[in-house]
Amino acid sequence: MAFVILDPCQGEKAGECVSVCPVDCIVEGPDQFYIDPDVCIDCAACKAVCPVDAIEEEYDLAPEQEVFLTKAEAFFANR
Repeated sequence: MAFVILDPCQGEKAGECVSVCPVDCIVEGPDQFYIDPDVCIDCAACKAVCPVDAIEEEYDLAPEQEVFLTKAEAFFANR
């Protein structure tokens, strides 16, 4: 997984990221959008258009943000 959607997306769910993703790897969940780690091609198009700055690279996550990576992995594991 290259990119992770963080807590600013919760409640906002603007959705610009979905429309620019060339591989359709962003899915709306009940509380926020999630990026499928098996489909993402690391293009960063989603990060560039996010109006709430909610998307970060996996390797740039602060320790307290890593819960969102785990959450995304669990979301797609249960689909």
